[in-house]
Amino acid sequence: MIDLFLYPLLAGLGVALVAGPLGTFVVWRRMAYFGETLSHSALLGVALGFLLQIDLNLSVAVVCFVLALLLVWLQQKKMMATDTLLGILAHSSLSLGLVVVSLLGAVRVDMMAYLFGDLLAVGASDLFWIYGGGVVVLGLLARFWTPLISITVHEELAQVEGVPVERIRLLLMMLIALVIAVAMKIVGVLLITSLLIIPAATAQRLAKSPEQMAIGASILGMLSVTGGMWASLTWDTPTGPSVVVCGAMLFLLVMSASALTGTQHRRQVS
Repeated sequence: MIDLFLYPLLAGLGVALVAGPLGTFVVWRRMAYFGETLSHSALLGVALGFLLQIDLNLSVAVVCFVLALLLVWLQQKKMMATDTLLGILAHSSLSLGLVVVSLLGAVRVDMMAYLFGDLLAVGASDLFWIYGGGVVVLGLLARFWTPLISITVHEELAQVEGVPVERIRLLLMMLIALVIAVAMKIVGVLLITSLLIIPAATAQRLAKSPEQMAIGASILGMLSVTGGMWASLTWDTPTGPSVVVCGAMLFLLVMSASALTGTQHRRQVS
């Protein structure tokens, strides 16, 4: 009984803690569509994991990494606009994942759990992935925080100052891919990006510095997870969507409070 509630809560809090600081860069750099593309590819990772009989977290992480690298390579070739590339990769990977699932035959796959999350099914091994990946992500964010801020403010100026812009941008994409891989079981492949964006966008209304926004996004994300789990257990609603709805309600509450008090929108990074 303890594991039934403790593991999901620890998993959700762990993902929210990591997604908060990373989500600030997704919001600042307008990378929401990139996050959506990687989250769509997560279903392909699930399908390949079942097909090859390997750990699903590992297969999802590998597919997300490969897709991020492919996007960087295509961007460098300048074959077409980035949003067009993202649209092609997102829908192609999602469709390919569904095709692979259909070819699994006797293997039964709970598509609803992977599309919208199954937080209450989290086990000890999932906690290892979440907190292990979280330590890696937070450690790298702390180590490269300054250059990440620099390329977000002004890429050309950062390059002149000696910042390896391409490598830092690739690092950010890899970190987003890792977080999406470990968060898949929490809110599902269709809702992962919301856990990155909504708390960060809410915190942006309250923070006065990038660091405050990152910390605030983590706190708001953890509040969303706690509130969503409570709502799910109370009214028997899907846990992943409940977490997102709770986050959206916090966003609307903060936006309404800002409008009523006349608080102006603050830009932490310009």
